[in-house]
Amino acid sequence: MLKVAELFAGVGGFRLGLEATNGFEVVWGNQWEPSKKAQDAFACYSRRFDGKGIHSNEDIAKVDASRLIDLNVNMIVGGFPCQDYSVARTLSGEKGIQGKKGVLFWEIIRLATDLRPKYLLLENVDRLLKSPSKQRGRDFSVMLASFRDLGYSVEWRVINAAEYGQAQRRRRVFIFAIRNDSPYLKVRQNIEDELMIKREGFFAGAFPVTDDPSKYNPDSFILPRDLVEISEHFYSKYMNAGIMRDGVVYTEEVTPKLESPITLNDIIESNVDEKYYLSEAQIEKFEYLKGPKKIERTSASGHSYVFSEGGMAFPETLDKPGRTMLTSEGTINRSSHVIEDPETKRIRVLTPVECERLNGFPDNWTEGMSDRMRYFCMGNALVVGLIQRMGERILEIEQEEQEAIKNDPQQLSLF
Repeated sequence: MLKVAELFAGVGGFRLGLEATNGFEVVWGNQWEPSKKAQDAFACYSRRFDGKGIHSNEDIAKVDASRLIDLNVNMIVGGFPCQDYSVARTLSGEKGIQGKKGVLFWEIIRLATDLRPKYLLLENVDRLLKSPSKQRGRDFSVMLASFRDLGYSVEWRVINAAEYGQAQRRRRVFIFAIRNDSPYLKVRQNIEDELMIKREGFFAGAFPVTDDPSKYNPDSFILPRDLVEISEHFYSKYMNAGIMRDGVVYTEEVTPKLESPITLNDIIESNVDEKYYLSEAQIEKFEYLKGPKKIERTSASGHSYVFSEGGMAFPETLDKPGRTMLTSEGTINRSSHVIEDPETKRIRVLTPVECERLNGFPDNWTEGMSDRMRYFCMGNALVVGLIQRMGERILEIEQEEQEAIKNDPQQLSLF
């Protein structure tokens, strides 16, 4: 059993996916929402995983890593927020480098520094690869260099869940970091980057891609040694897949081998409560919000311009997977899913259970909080099925190492 510390746990998506493989034990999970008095997500997490591991409801910045040392954590996981990852020298200029206060990625680095897990598996919005807009790729470069400095190599992949058989067209970047002394890296140290991305690497094993040539030219570069230099001057274009070993980055745009997705029709409930159906006035609002628009506006500086946006399907097409679910799901706004109920032929929003199904959670997983919070939690959650596949891939790596040692005990010197 690999022991896991789950950060920014939400309602437990990482944990559900990993535990479905029967190869992971989450020994410590942290969830804390600083802006809310009612800790709904933590209450759900602690209730669903009652009696299994330690549940922490505190500011991660105040968690002393020494409390976790004896847990022998093999892996850290978490879906952390996309923030400003700029860094600067300390005031003396001699005591190292400091990141912006409140940026949660630095808490991951702090815990990884003290716990030295073999693996880290992280999730973020795909715009992380391009941020900030005025210095494209800076933030991700800071992250990669931080892992380099800790002695880790990194693979990443932008994954659209629906392209790999899931129910939602949710695009997220997943980041897999592995300690440089691992057998996985040692036996692959001479494999070319392109083959790692397409055949031999972590994501290639769980999420196959085609051999089609990239629509963009692949790129390779060396990260500067100085984090401050990266923060202030470095920029680069990161594509949807890549690898970083010893500070050398290779990135390429890959094409997934598509799998048949789960459709909205597959996750629709029957006998839905009346409260989810829309009034005529609400339907009119949705028709406007989802329709095409061209609106003349004036900026703060007095400049006139035309704001335009294309139309969206109204109601949703049920023979396709759902769109990306946001935290505002279920409210009257452009991004909420609106369907024609197959039984009643009336227009309604998705139910909380249907939203749980979009993410691959068990039915009524978030029951016990308000509908508004149930939608919010699912808008923040990840797709459980993707994490299960990544967990199975990590277990394959572990098995590969054990088989190598079993078949050739001399390989212990390699490991």
